[in-house]
Amino acid sequence: MLAADSKESGALTDTLRADPACSWKQIIEPVEPFLNAVGNRLSKQVTSFEPDLLPYAEYALNGHGKHLRPALVALTANATGKPTDAHVTVAVIIEMVHLATLVHDDIMDEAEIRRARLTLAANWGNEIAVLFGDCLFAQALKLAASFPTPEICRAVAMATNTVCSGEILQTQHRRDFNFTRANYFKVLEMKTAELFALSCELSAHLGGATGERRSALRQFGLAFGTAYQVYDDCVDLFGTEAAAGKSLGTDLAKGKLTLPVLLLWERAKPADRARLQEFVAGWHDGAMSGVTELLHTYETLQPSLDILQEYLEQARDILRGLPASDGRDGLLGLTDYLAQQSGELGV
Repeated sequence: MLAADSKESGALTDTLRADPACSWKQIIEPVEPFLNAVGNRLSKQVTSFEPDLLPYAEYALNGHGKHLRPALVALTANATGKPTDAHVTVAVIIEMVHLATLVHDDIMDEAEIRRARLTLAANWGNEIAVLFGDCLFAQALKLAASFPTPEICRAVAMATNTVCSGEILQTQHRRDFNFTRANYFKVLEMKTAELFALSCELSAHLGGATGERRSALRQFGLAFGTAYQVYDDCVDLFGTEAAAGKSLGTDLAKGKLTLPVLLLWERAKPADRARLQEFVAGWHDGAMSGVTELLHTYETLQPSLDILQEYLEQARDILRGLPASDGRDGLLGLTDYLAQQSGELGV
């Protein structure tokens, strides 16, 4: 990556911030024009696909997500200088890679709902969805190759490889109760945090930041992205579909052992371990209620959130080493926002 080459229980209180945790609207308001530009350019990418693929492209590229990774690009740009048109292009590239991973994830998880609507696979079937996910990856790399030097394309290709490798590792260890916490966090860093890190690192690179600062912002992205995935894994087990806007319980149904389940395994008595293995090995409609009972019996939500907060504090520590700026405050606001959202789980 460039840095190496250059050698979703209450809101946390940050010592650098006297005000309460920001709302999402407050955080993105300074970069809203940037995010609008990203959304517009994503919409224009629709015409880059074959005419017969336009329905899939429009559906995938106009899903109205929060655009968290583009927000990281924009806030990092404000922390290292000013956002440029090149930053918009990088944000579009990373969001397209992210969307491609969502299309493929929904196929593997047999998820029907994403962002409060049917998934692409639920609409057009798995064959179309997997092939169009490939098209999204290819289009992202095509855009990355449009930069005058190869650094951006190389970084995007390496990150895409890392993300897909992380998904493979997770798939290899489905229903494997020898899967350790260390393995779990390795997978999280690869499959989710990598794109967060790439967003911060490439934005800093385009802003002319030093290698040391690019590396620091990459580490921020890894820590924040890991916390975000822990939150998402907790939502899958303790959230509601109405609030999340997507199918829940799909990870465990497919045998993916996330942090709360690993904590349950560590804490459970032998008889309850056997019950958990039975639920996961022979998943059925009533299995979720049995697992939920065990998760609550062994109180796995709070320790999961405590670990999430540790990663957020790592992210804050990195930001404390950066000069004060609106962009740094915005990145701090993201950590506050995630802490606040996680604190609402299980309430």
